[in-house]
Amino acid sequence: MPGLIVHEWIAQSGGSEKVVEAFARVFPDADVRCLWDETGSGDTRVKESWIGRTPLRRHKALALPFMPVTWRALPPTDADWLLVSSHLFAHHARPRGGSQKPRFVYVHSPARYIWEPALDERGRTLLARMMAPSFRWIDRKRAQEGGNFVANSDFVRQRIARSWDVDATVIYPPVDVRKIQGGGSWQERLSADDERILSQLPPSFLLGASRFVPYKRLDDVIRAGRITGFPVVIAGDGPDEPRLRSLARESGALVHFVIRPSDELLYSLYERCHAYVFPAIEDFGIMPVEAMAAGAAVIANRTGGAAESVVDGVTGRLVDFASPADLSAAAAAVADAHREAARTRALEFDVAEFELRIRRWVTEGLNARVAQ
Repeated sequence: MPGLIVHEWIAQSGGSEKVVEAFARVFPDADVRCLWDETGSGDTRVKESWIGRTPLRRHKALALPFMPVTWRALPPTDADWLLVSSHLFAHHARPRGGSQKPRFVYVHSPARYIWEPALDERGRTLLARMMAPSFRWIDRKRAQEGGNFVANSDFVRQRIARSWDVDATVIYPPVDVRKIQGGGSWQERLSADDERILSQLPPSFLLGASRFVPYKRLDDVIRAGRITGFPVVIAGDGPDEPRLRSLARESGALVHFVIRPSDELLYSLYERCHAYVFPAIEDFGIMPVEAMAAGAAVIANRTGGAAESVVDGVTGRLVDFASPADLSAAAAAVADAHREAARTRALEFDVAEFELRIRRWVTEGLNARVAQ
């Protein structure tokens, strides 16, 4: 029974792309349908929509009104079922012709800027606020047409229930845990340039690493350094860099920036840090799992998906970032966190575990349908 993999659009890198890559490994005979492919990989399995042949592919906001109807009119397919990766409207997908096919929908989140604009600044614009009611109506209607739904965290499962009035189970997304844990210390595998960068950093520090965008809340990492007295390392890149550098200068904390670290350097920062600090309210949060895979203790927001991977009091601490007392207590307590416990916990989110659960989910769903 051949299947069809459906995904919003394929970007150069990202958590949802890792999910689709895993789908393609689990079901190697399935083609992939997307709105457009930004990678230019030339993969013959990947088929773009008509939007991919227009300038709209470079303007997601302008393309948005055309997405629901595009997903509703996919070309006919010989596939017997659909495996959908959805963070916007991909769960609307239905090929033209024939009866509705079984749908297995992996939900990264109902579109946050439609359903949870407080968590996504794109939902706060005037245009987004005007369009949101009609989008919410059609989005809920399409979700309720049936299918097997899986959320990437319990945090998202609850959002699915609120937004769509649909039940879902949970399969956490894949993280390259075994890659991070293979081959000994990453600090012994650095290039000369990366060794130089690492040598200029303090022997212990609070680490904030992510894209430099406001919702990642890296300003809270800088604030944690000021409150606790620990030096801070901010690693990544993005448009929020000037603001973060200004905050760092004004904070009085000792803050170092590492721009666009290589994987080897990032994993070395995980290994060396006193704690990886994750203030963002994320749907899941891959980087806290990466940090645990490298043996780091994690201080994470007690609200959001990271609270489901970090074991409070064992692999790190869950805190209220508005509370200086919480931050001070957490920074002191994680000194007793067990690095081996963090590594072991991270293995539960490894790519191989994800692929096993996805295969079982789809296979059992198809078998149950045949048995009816």
